[in-house]
Amino acid sequence: MTGEFRLLMLGAMYENGGNTTHRFLDGHPQMFVYPFESQPGTRLVNDQMSSLFPVKYRWPVFALDATPEQDYKAIIDEEGKVRSRTPKVSKFRHMPFDFSDEERMELYVKHVQKTGRSRANNMAAFFKATFEAWKDYNRSGKEIFHVGYSPIIVVDADKILSEMPGSHFLHVVRNPWSAYADTKKRPVPLSLKDYMLCWTLNQYHALLFQKKFPDRLHIVRAEDVMASPYKTLGSVLGKLGLEPAESLKQPSWNGQPLEEVYPWGTIRKANPEANLATAMELSRQEQDEIRELTWQYLDTFDYTSFLNSKVLSRA
Repeated sequence: MTGEFRLLMLGAMYENGGNTTHRFLDGHPQMFVYPFESQPGTRLVNDQMSSLFPVKYRWPVFALDATPEQDYKAIIDEEGKVRSRTPKVSKFRHMPFDFSDEERMELYVKHVQKTGRSRANNMAAFFKATFEAWKDYNRSGKEIFHVGYSPIIVVDADKILSEMPGSHFLHVVRNPWSAYADTKKRPVPLSLKDYMLCWTLNQYHALLFQKKFPDRLHIVRAEDVMASPYKTLGSVLGKLGLEPAESLKQPSWNGQPLEEVYPWGTIRKANPEANLATAMELSRQEQDEIRELTWQYLDTFDYTSFLNSKVLSRA
């Protein structure tokens, strides 16, 4: 099954435009785009990265002696399960969503009973069952790719690409100044140094795994997505054998246009002007400290002169 299953998994550091890119892909007629952050991790994830990143964002680890039902329940998928099971407390409660988590589990189990348990088969079953259980999903009948998004999951991109030969990975990077300015708006934000450690680790893994999987790990800048989503994302989709679509020009959810990406992400207005204005909210001291902590990637992603630039896109 995993050789036939085609997955495009997105990853990005927090506030780096992952949700924004995810919403621009939504509505594409050839893709089943997951409605929220996919959050496929389980509480059995335990490695060097576990102290830095929440396990819900990671590629899952399953117990060797578990049943398919237990595997399914182990997948955290917080945003999806909260919206389905307790919609009144979901930040997405204002959006129509005819979906039963219990039905998805039943469909998931049927898939795994046919394919056998493995991490790749479990994840393929999870994505397939999601769209089979989603009754009011806006289908085109042309879908051939499933699309998921989980923050920071690029640290596991080698596992995904190795275990699922039909998969691709899209990593999104945003300039560290705008990203940190947005993360400061969270109720309990990471410190500047902690945030930049995680930001640089995301870029390190993206570049490392791109060398290992040059045809299947793709990197885009959030700035280029904001400036020209049709051109930037259309180029990536071409490498997957997919056509560009008018839907790439507008962020949406289940094909419904969104005026702002929030609450899917902290980026409210996905445009170059707002992106630069966000970076300029930082003090000069913060700007200089970020430049010092991220110096090795600023040239790589053409961010060295970002704070002084007027033309923000390389697209």
